[in-house]
Amino acid sequence: MLKLEARPQPSRAMSLASPLIALALTAILAAILFAALGKDPIKGLEVFFVEPLNGRRQITEVLLKSTPLIVIALGLAVCYRSNVWNIGAEGQFLLGALAGGGVALWFTTAGIVLPKVVSLPLILAAGVLGGMAWAALVALLRDRFNANEILVSLMLVYVAQQLVNWLVFGPWKDPQGFNFPQTKTFDASTWLPLLVERSRLNIGFAIAMVAVALAWLFMFRMYRGYQLQVGGLAPAAARYAGFSSRSALWMALMISGGLAGLAGALEAAGPLRQLTPHISTGLGFTAIIVVFVGRLHPVGIVFAGILLSMMLIGGELGQSRLGLPNALSSVFQGLLLVILLACDTLINFRVRFGSALSARPKAA
Repeated sequence: MLKLEARPQPSRAMSLASPLIALALTAILAAILFAALGKDPIKGLEVFFVEPLNGRRQITEVLLKSTPLIVIALGLAVCYRSNVWNIGAEGQFLLGALAGGGVALWFTTAGIVLPKVVSLPLILAAGVLGGMAWAALVALLRDRFNANEILVSLMLVYVAQQLVNWLVFGPWKDPQGFNFPQTKTFDASTWLPLLVERSRLNIGFAIAMVAVALAWLFMFRMYRGYQLQVGGLAPAAARYAGFSSRSALWMALMISGGLAGLAGALEAAGPLRQLTPHISTGLGFTAIIVVFVGRLHPVGIVFAGILLSMMLIGGELGQSRLGLPNALSSVFQGLLLVILLACDTLINFRVRFGSALSARPKAA
């Protein structure tokens, strides 16, 4: 008989090992799934976990794909550590892409050519403000009407997507785009400079690394970050210490929305260089998995973002090379999250073995 016994204190070793165990179990289940689909399990695992790192070009693509995931996940980590459950980073990402892309499109259509040291900060700042504005709606409804931030932020994702559709199918549609729902390609003066020549990796990845360092400083070395974490872990203690839960709510959502909006602007001015209805492929939702796989820690988020971007690219390779379903990548992401949450049980509990007889209460 197996039973769970509470640990005297959380296991630090299990906290570090849990993501590795979850990844190993996910790989085993993935191999079984490949076999069930009639594919070579070894080849399938190779496509998902080896091919994305097989060469300079592939590595730069992984880093490019991981950039928005890391930036969005940093903001979500601040929220979740504050016990504010922002599930709508996808919508904030879309609004940041609209705001930043809108500035780039205005420069393009108006024929305004500015040095990149001027145009790029304006585009990225617009993206940050766009994401913050969308998150402010969530904070306002939670603050004034006690609306559930999970539902509000999630429902606003669909509003944001419809706003994107309306603009790219209507007012912002390229008149010379052969009726495709897309804007004009932005002027070259608004593109993010490349970080590695002969690749698509741009300075967005460097900006993401700077954001990681700043997030670490804010969470673990600044008083305001300490306030947010105390409010999330012990609300009663935070109130006793005089910390404002209202201020924590607004700050957490503004940081999260701003970073999601920054990721949207980086995506619009980086690899896409225009706006389309499919500017996001669920990056805001994937970033939620990145946060938990990364243990809500900025450094862990970097590794988790790279891992999830490998899965996304592996899904595309599996579809083209092995004829696997496109949804398989999402299946693996879901498996990884569910198994991780199950493994996290062992942080606070240990498994004990015993006989069924010993588990029964003794007769009086």
